[in-house]
Amino acid sequence: MKVPFVDLKLLHSGIEDELREVFSRVLSNSSFVLGPEVEQFEKDFATYCGTAHAVAVNTGTAAIHLVLAGLGIGPGDEVITVAHTFIATAEAISAVGATPVFVDINPISFCMDADKIEAAITHRTRAIVPVHIYGQVADMDAISAVAKRHGIPVVEDACQAHGAEYKGRKAGSLGVAGCFSFYPGKNLGACGEGGAVTTDDAALAQRIRMWRDHGSRKKYEHEFAGHNMRMEGLQGGLLSVKLKYLDHWNNQRRQAARHYARLLAGSPITIPAEMDYGRHVYHLYVVQAVDRDGLRQQLADAGVESGLHYPTPLHLQEAYRHLGYKKGDFPITESVKDHILSLPIYPGIAPEAIEHVVAELQESCNVA
Repeated sequence: MKVPFVDLKLLHSGIEDELREVFSRVLSNSSFVLGPEVEQFEKDFATYCGTAHAVAVNTGTAAIHLVLAGLGIGPGDEVITVAHTFIATAEAISAVGATPVFVDINPISFCMDADKIEAAITHRTRAIVPVHIYGQVADMDAISAVAKRHGIPVVEDACQAHGAEYKGRKAGSLGVAGCFSFYPGKNLGACGEGGAVTTDDAALAQRIRMWRDHGSRKKYEHEFAGHNMRMEGLQGGLLSVKLKYLDHWNNQRRQAARHYARLLAGSPITIPAEMDYGRHVYHLYVVQAVDRDGLRQQLADAGVESGLHYPTPLHLQEAYRHLGYKKGDFPITESVKDHILSLPIYPGIAPEAIEHVVAELQESCNVA
C-alpha cells in the first residue's frame, strides 16, 4: 500500500464545485489582486481567529516580515526566536535588517522554552517570535510574562497552527499579532501562495496594509517605500471556501493522531504530546525514535512517504553562520533534530493507511 505524506487531491475532491465557482467568479469580475474576495476572507479569518483585524498578504514569510516592519523593527535591533523552525521565521527577521537571536525549545512541546528567553534579552531586543510548531501553540502565558517584564511585543508565528487553541483562545489572537501561511499543504492552504496577519491593533493593521501595497493607502500616493506583498483575489476566494471546513478537517487530523497514538502505545517510538493548556491541530504528526533513519528507510521501502521537520536547526545553517553560533549551543534542539520523523497525516487519511504505517514501524523496531 502506498501512503502519501499529504493528499491534496483527496482534500479538494469534496469541495471541487465550490472551488470552481470561485475561479469562475474571479475570472468574471477580474479582481485578480486584493479586491472583494480578499476583503471577505480578511473579515472571515479575523472572526475565526477572534481578532479585530486580518490583513491578507502573499506568503507567511511576508506576514512575519510586515509585522516586524510595522512595529518599526530594523537594522541594529534583535528579535528572539527558536532555531527549531523553517528558515522563513528567521528570514523575515533578516529581511527587516534585524538580527535573529535563537533560544532552545521545550523538550515536550518542541515550542520555545520560556525559561530560556530572559538570558537572551539585551538592550537591543525588540520582539519575541515564538513558533507554534507542528500545530501546537507555545506556552503563551509564560512567554508573555517575560515579554511584559521587559516591555517587548510578542509576535506569534502561527504558520503551522490554523485553528489551534491555547486555553480556549485561537492561535493568532494571543500576541500583538499572529502570522499565518496558507501554503497549499497547511491546515488551511491556498491553491498557491498566501499569508495573513491577525491583530487587535488597528494602527498596526493599517501600517501592514500600506507595507504590503507599496507604502500606499491611496492609489499613486506613496507615504514610504513599501513592498508588493498583496494577496491574489483568487486565493482570497478559495480560502474563504476552505475556511468553512477548517474545523472539520482539524478534527479529522485529531482523529488520525488518536489512531496513531493507540497503535503506537507501548512501542519504543515516542508519540507527540498534546500540552494540557491547548488544542493541538496536528499540522504534522512527529514521532521520535532512536533509529530514525532506519525507520524512515523501512517506510520508504514499503511505499510510505515521511518527512523531517527539520533536519538542520537554523543556528547550524550556512545562512546564519555569521551569527557565530556553534554545535552544542541548543542541546534540546540538536537532540530533537536527530530523532524526529513526520508521519503521513491529512484530512481523510484512511485508518487502514495509518495501520499500514504503524505495522511497518513496528517491524522495523523488531528488526532493530
